[in-house]
Order: sequence, then C-alpha cells, then structure tokens
Amino acid sequence: MANTGYIDTLKKPQTGTNTIGLYAVQCGECFKRRLISNEEECEVIRRNLSLLEPFTCNKKPDVSCADPADIEKDATRTWVIDKPNIPRTPVGFKRKLVLRRDFSKLDAHYVTPTGKKVRSSTEVAKYLEENPKIKGVSVTEFSFTVPKVVEETIPKDIERKPSAKKAKDSKPADT
Repeated sequence: MANTGYIDTLKKPQTGTNTIGLYAVQCGECFKRRLISNEEECEVIRRNLSLLEPFTCNKKPDVSCADPADIEKDATRTWVIDKPNIPRTPVGFKRKLVLRRDFSKLDAHYVTPTGKKVRSSTEVAKYLEENPKIKGVSVTEFSFTVPKVVEETIPKDIERKPSAKKAKDSKPADT
C-alpha cells in the first residue's frame, strides 16, 4: 500500500516516546520507498493519495523510478502503514501518534493551539465550542484513524498482550 510511515523502535519502549521518527512513501509504479522530509509534506501526500492519483517517484524533485530506493522496509525499524485521504491537520493544531508499549497499535491525539490534548471528535467539538476565537475549523478536519503496525517488523523482545479475540479463541470449549 502506498504512503508508508515508519517508527524507529526502542529496546525498552516507554509511554509517549515511540512516535513517528521518519516518513516514507511507496511509489505506485516501481514500489520503491522515498523518504519524505517532514510531517507536513507527508500529510499533503496522504491527503491526496488515492488509486486515481498514486504517489510516484517523479513527484519528488530530481528523483525517478530509475534511482535506488531511499530506504528499504526491513525489521530494523517498526513500520506502520497509514491510510490515504486523512484530512490535513488544521493550522495551529498538531496531530500526534504514539505507539503503545506492547506495539499493538498507535493512539492518535491532537494538541490544540492552547496546548490542550484532545483524544476524540467529541473532545474536539467541545474544545471548538469553548474557544470561539478559533474560526474556520470543523470537527470533520480531525481524524483519529491510526496507521496499522506491520506485525513482522515488531521487535521480537517486545512483550505482547494477547488480543481479546485470541484470548477468547484459546479458551477451552464447554463440554
């Protein structure tokens, strides 16, 4: 899938420290990964990404499919795959993604212009209502959709919690 971001892994993850370290996007033609210089550029690409308009190497200055990949997907980092068409973060707000200690998923929140963290659309709506000076911003401009962690890139030494489905499936059946 195009638009892949990845996270540098840490040996002993601590809450709040595992955030996106670098951004990369996969070319829709040659499938090579290209590093993206910053979060803002990545947001623009992610917002415009679709099957009708995939990212291609030639969208980066002086880069073509003939050039070697900027980075290879491997197990030296924990990779996540982002979803396309996520709205660009409104000006003054900052979208944060934090990897859980067990590497099971990321959590999304926004930091408002006043420094407050909002973790849901309901909290965004309440914040906007309480701050009428913030004009031209809608709840629909915020997405709490998070990238999917690529299982095979999770470090082997990370203690994983069993998922609710796995725990349910492993219970012995009543006889």
